[in-house]
Amino acid sequence: MTALMPRVRRGGLAISTSGLVHIYRSQGHDVAALSGIGITVQAGELVGLLGPSGAGKSTLLQLCGGLLTPSAGRLRIGDHNLATMTEAELDRMRAADVGIVLQGAGRNLIPYLDAIDNVRYAQRAAPADRHLPEPAEVLELVGLGNHARTPLGSLTPGQIQLCAVAVGIATFPGLLLADEPTSQLDHQARDEVLAAISTINRTTGMTVLLITHDPDVAAVLPRTITIRDGRIASEGRSGEEFAVVATDGSLPLPPHVADLLPPGTLLRVTTTEDGEIRLSPVEQEDD
Repeated sequence: MTALMPRVRRGGLAISTSGLVHIYRSQGHDVAALSGIGITVQAGELVGLLGPSGAGKSTLLQLCGGLLTPSAGRLRIGDHNLATMTEAELDRMRAADVGIVLQGAGRNLIPYLDAIDNVRYAQRAAPADRHLPEPAEVLELVGLGNHARTPLGSLTPGQIQLCAVAVGIATFPGLLLADEPTSQLDHQARDEVLAAISTINRTTGMTVLLITHDPDVAAVLPRTITIRDGRIASEGRSGEEFAVVATDGSLPLPPHVADLLPPGTLLRVTTTEDGEIRLSPVEQEDD
């Protein structure tokens, strides 16, 4: 796929959360999907959300898209304070500033329209004064320039997913949220979709936050955030994983370390003269 420098370049929107909590009701009980999440994503970053099923990744993505309302805490997308916005304001934000690619490409597309008309339809909700890219330009950016008029039923699964991504960026928003955009694809199609998203991020300056369970995808992302049990468990930078000190001073261990330590393990914390911090398990005697 040849990278295309778009005529319309808006740049990205930053994401900032602090003490972010989301509670939902299940079988008569309150369940905390997120418990005090605090992250900062700079404008123009490409970041992956990792973690087991049920950890809270999709909840965080939907909160950032204004599809769910925070129960507590702070959440800002650019200049938007999502914790205080009305439904009408959230609708306007999604129409202009945030693109969402839901899991399952078909959920993002109108099946009886071809690729270019799907993009054109997605642009209808944009503000009247918004200077929009040409639909053909959007398709070219994701590598579907030669399939603008191909019926969706004749496209491969990978091409359908690329079309879903094109719909998500139809207005060139400042933030693209993508839930498992490479799932259920073969390796070649997965790599083509990931390459398209990387091209979008690089050439438009759009901030991208995507969920993935694929370790091969996570390995090539410049930054990853792992969520476990509704909390930040670790961060990855260029393939290296780090623990993250939370705003309350707690320090969740990276999953590969936590798996080695049974619950209740005592850890001795020591520092060396050169400032190195060491954690050492303490052997406990039986009572």
